[in-house]
Amino acid sequence: MIKLIRTDSDNRDFQLLVKDLDIELKERYAEGQLFYDQFNKIDMIKYVVLVYDQDKPVGCGAIKEYDEKTMEIKRMYVPLENRGKRIASMVLQELEKWSSELGFVKCILETGKKQPEAIRLYEKNNYHLIPNYGQYEHADSSVCFGKELKGGGKYFSRHVKVSPKP
Repeated sequence: MIKLIRTDSDNRDFQLLVKDLDIELKERYAEGQLFYDQFNKIDMIKYVVLVYDQDKPVGCGAIKEYDEKTMEIKRMYVPLENRGKRIASMVLQELEKWSSELGFVKCILETGKKQPEAIRLYEKNNYHLIPNYGQYEHADSSVCFGKELKGGGKYFSRHVKVSPKP
């Protein structure tokens, strides 16, 4: 049975999935990944989504405030053996919903050019190419996406109840 939970970066399952993500990124980008590591710290992330299948963590993603109207999607990951099951789309849609509930009107993200499956995921979920932003502006291996949220800004509440950690 598939279950999604909202939590934060103190969640041990999230931390373990992110370790696996970092290993995969280092395999793909080698030393080039060192530049990105400085932007991928997970301490103090308040908004994390985890997906469980039969109580096993099979996917994650997070959001953090980029500016007063925009959330940045971070640390999206599904282990190889669980890909192709729409888990990443479930995570992404839950992050978008959470962003909207928090009053944000847009999500942005950065991914790498050597991650064609991630690029397909974002395109399939109606993300559009945007100019590289912030620290990624001059990063040749980066590609950035954005999406306007339906109903974004509707609630204007910056407070949300976080599910207890399993």
